[in-house]
Amino acid sequence: MKEHHDWKAIRSLLPYLWAFKGRVALAFGLLILAKFANVGIPFALKGAVDALDPQQQDIIYLPIAMLLAYGLLRLTSSLFSELRDALFAKVIFNSVRQIAGNIFQHLHKLSLRFHLQRQTGGISRDIERGTRGISFLMNFMIFNILPTLVEIGLVSVILLSQYDSVFAIVTTSTILLYIAYTLVITEWRMRFRRVMNNMDSKANNQAIDSLLNYETVKYFNNEDYELQRYDDTLASWEKSAIKNQTSLSLLNMGQGAIIATGLTILMLLAGQGIIDDELTIGDFVLINAFLLQLYLPLGFLGFVYREIRHSLADMERMFNILEQPQETTDKAAAQPLQIHHAEIRFNHVNFHYDSNRPILHDIDFTIAAGNKLAIVGASGSGKSTLVRLLFRFYDLQSGSITIDGIDISDVQQHSLRQSIGVVPQDTVLFNNTIYHNILYGNPLANKQAVIKAAQQAHIHDFIQSLPDGYDSLVGERGLKLSGGEKQRVAIARTLLKNPQILIFDEATSALDSHAEKAINRELQNLSINKTTLVIAHRLSTIINADTILVLEHGRITERGTHSELLKKQGHYSAMWALQQSEGNY
Repeated sequence: MKEHHDWKAIRSLLPYLWAFKGRVALAFGLLILAKFANVGIPFALKGAVDALDPQQQDIIYLPIAMLLAYGLLRLTSSLFSELRDALFAKVIFNSVRQIAGNIFQHLHKLSLRFHLQRQTGGISRDIERGTRGISFLMNFMIFNILPTLVEIGLVSVILLSQYDSVFAIVTTSTILLYIAYTLVITEWRMRFRRVMNNMDSKANNQAIDSLLNYETVKYFNNEDYELQRYDDTLASWEKSAIKNQTSLSLLNMGQGAIIATGLTILMLLAGQGIIDDELTIGDFVLINAFLLQLYLPLGFLGFVYREIRHSLADMERMFNILEQPQETTDKAAAQPLQIHHAEIRFNHVNFHYDSNRPILHDIDFTIAAGNKLAIVGASGSGKSTLVRLLFRFYDLQSGSITIDGIDISDVQQHSLRQSIGVVPQDTVLFNNTIYHNILYGNPLANKQAVIKAAQQAHIHDFIQSLPDGYDSLVGERGLKLSGGEKQRVAIARTLLKNPQILIFDEATSALDSHAEKAINRELQNLSINKTTLVIAHRLSTIINADTILVLEHGRITERGTHSELLKKQGHYSAMWALQQSEGNY
């Protein structure tokens, strides 16, 4: 099964290589020239040694041609190898860039369900190791394993044709034994590498999660507890890392013993050949040079194979991300959403995240174009789920949601979400400048438009009062700003987006009364002539809504205007009375 995943990972790289087929072909040509030059080096060395051997001739002369050929072949081999690497660099790094981009894009396409369950630190480490593994795999598999095999073949043919067959038999036997030993031990070692990867990702995730929740750790005085959890995971990583390293030493020792034994036997045979006058000193040097030339890359082949297996293990986790299915996809014939009036209709909607726990039951309502509809209810009643369904983060079990009579499942998701703006309860900002966070509403907008949006959200003066103005950093998740300031940034961002449909998801529930009143005025201005859905906790913020729905356990139990619902003396009326008494208190 693992071999299946390995070949699948290797095959997935082929399209990226094919995109640079001309460059790859030229690099292969340089590789072959470099290998032929490399194989020619021992022949030049043999010629020079034989020319300098007084027992082979009466006159000693300096074999200038052979020595120059020796130097030229070495230079040529090195030059072609470097040119090959320089040429292939574009292929490697462009492929890494493309694959990393594809994974990043795919992560954004995955459903909210996946992202609510994911561990950011672990995914980050998986992608980092996987892209590094791709770079190693493409470089070494193509330009080390293949050329090494070619060189082994060439040397074996030369030994077999020029010398006694025993040389080729010993050489081939040594190579086969070496390869078999390397494969067996490396496969055994991979279990330690996989555990190392798992523990490394887990430790990284724990560290990031703990640092993101720094204040919570401090509030509960749990620094030692966090350290203990982190250290427990690192202890498991350490144990696997030690096993990985000791097994590597065992592998290296075995490989060294096999090569040394084969080389010693061949040198003994070559030495005996000289004594028997069957070989010259030059032949001895040639055979030694060939064997060193053969066994050095063979030793490197063992290292490369180990690292390729490690790279494949690293890539396996990264490619698993690409195999995660998209929960909501555009239909083949999906068209961009064209909004004319922005009338929203929930038509007998039923939905659940888990079939054992239904969330929404027969939800049926319409928001007329330009009207404001508010939804109230206790936590867990399904209010925020309605927002997620309107954005089509999930598909329905039954029923439909339409905008201007068009089912949102029939349109392109990008165009749907482009038409909707949201001011959420918890505004999370990017760890960047205030300017960047407002511009995020419309990255194509100019600076004047950003400033205008900030002025409309009544945050421009505050931004100007900061030492760095619009270039002020907001910190991780916007923690350098107060709740009210973050909400105003969110409003400015939504103003810049200028959507036809607005959603306020309990946008002021975390604010004090003064900030709430100020921001509510801004939200009122923002929603003029726009179809608006408001998820409300404080009923005082929605008394001017055209329609109010009361949601209980995923069902609509009451609907009407504020005054109509008060007259019914139902659940809404009780909630209003309770909040009024709390306010008066």
